[in-house]
Amino acid sequence: MTIQQIESFLQQIPAVRALVVGDLMLDEYLWGRTSRISPEAPVPVVDVTREDQRLGGAGNVVNNLRVLGAHVMVCSVLGDDEDGRFIFERLEKAQVDVAGVVFDARRTTSRKTRILASHQQMLRIDRESRQPLSPEVERHLLREVEAHMGRVDVIFLSDYGKGVLTDPVLHAIISAGKGQGIPVVVDPKGEDYRKYRGATLLTPNRSEASQASGLMIDDESSLCRAGAQLLRDVELEALVLTRSEEGMSLFQRNRPPVHLPTKAREVYDVSGAGDTVLALIGIGLAAGLKLEQAATVANLAAGVVVGKLGTSTVSRREILEAAGLSAVDRESNIQDAAALQIVLRRLQQLGKKIVFTNGCFDLLHAGHVSYLQKARDLGDVLVLGLNSDDSVRRLKGETRPLVSQQDRATVLAALGCVDYVVIFDEDTPLQLIETLRPDILVKGADYRPETVVGREQVESWGGRVELIEFVEGRSTTGLIQKMLQS
Repeated sequence: MTIQQIESFLQQIPAVRALVVGDLMLDEYLWGRTSRISPEAPVPVVDVTREDQRLGGAGNVVNNLRVLGAHVMVCSVLGDDEDGRFIFERLEKAQVDVAGVVFDARRTTSRKTRILASHQQMLRIDRESRQPLSPEVERHLLREVEAHMGRVDVIFLSDYGKGVLTDPVLHAIISAGKGQGIPVVVDPKGEDYRKYRGATLLTPNRSEASQASGLMIDDESSLCRAGAQLLRDVELEALVLTRSEEGMSLFQRNRPPVHLPTKAREVYDVSGAGDTVLALIGIGLAAGLKLEQAATVANLAAGVVVGKLGTSTVSRREILEAAGLSAVDRESNIQDAAALQIVLRRLQQLGKKIVFTNGCFDLLHAGHVSYLQKARDLGDVLVLGLNSDDSVRRLKGETRPLVSQQDRATVLAALGCVDYVVIFDEDTPLQLIETLRPDILVKGADYRPETVVGREQVESWGGRVELIEFVEGRSTTGLIQKMLQS
């Protein structure tokens, strides 16, 4: 997908109405330091310095959806206890529709307490109920789901095996969603995936897929066999198999698998990444994306999340940044304006000064190289706006350019002093300058500052204009005349 397509999709998210059904949990983190061993037992002593409580389980799916701007409704069962009320209030504060949340005094709300020191998890303590819902509570939950069903664009089933998503509940929701044409996406649990039969897609990780298929996944061949088997046996439309730092694989009926490598810069913690993938793929389907497009965006988002510690979310801005950086990593330093805008914002946030100049650069010569080297010395990153072939023709006449825009861009991008080349089609670079917002605008000394296009704009955001002397006796026009005379 292009940057523009991703941006268009992200702008549609606030119109998406999502229903999340599953196991709500409370994730508690106790952060501290450890420097000694307990005199009572051979275990480290953790001095707690910070505590944090977050929505976990299905709540992390909700968090991801809300951060992205979707309208979210939740149907679930909580214990009628302090943790259950805390989760309910946290959802309300996040402007989540909680009318479908049922309280059951016989259940204990799931709380997972993680104790960490020096970014290392030392211990996890679980307090929860795992037994299936009683028939009475099950019927109550299904009534709430049915009441919400007609108002949603996508249904998320977040199964953590804590008893909320019983077989009857799963069957009723998947059948109803299928009957009404509503995508039902599932984060599965357990060994038997037949309970999810007929769902739109499942998002197991590699370990879960291996367990459910009965196949040891140790290479790409075994991964493809497991994916194809689950797709067939569970009668799915698709399967997205997440592979931690290796990315994800997409399986669809009657199509070859698609493998998407990870976009993560550094992997700190994969917990919660599956929830992010589930959220983005489900929203993508609801917004009309093709499955491979939705998976591509989800993969970008997961690459951001695994760079954070603990179950986390990803914002629309972070996805756009990841898309822009990915485009630069994947291709060359010849970029379109939308991708380059994101990259330059990140560089400016890091304190880098962006230098911009522009021109036709037809028949590159020593004068050009000297000029560009001097421009680069004025800051940290040099961006060269290159007139397209059509733009050059309008400015120089029908016989120009002598060299095509792609060839000109390739040669310029190979110069050590040029960091990025971006081609523009307008007669002036004003629109490009307004998009990229450089810190320093450079032109030749044959201009006067007041005649430089973009000067007012650059100075309005605190930048400046610099004029550079050309090397005497070097010009493209002179070279062309010399060639014609020979």
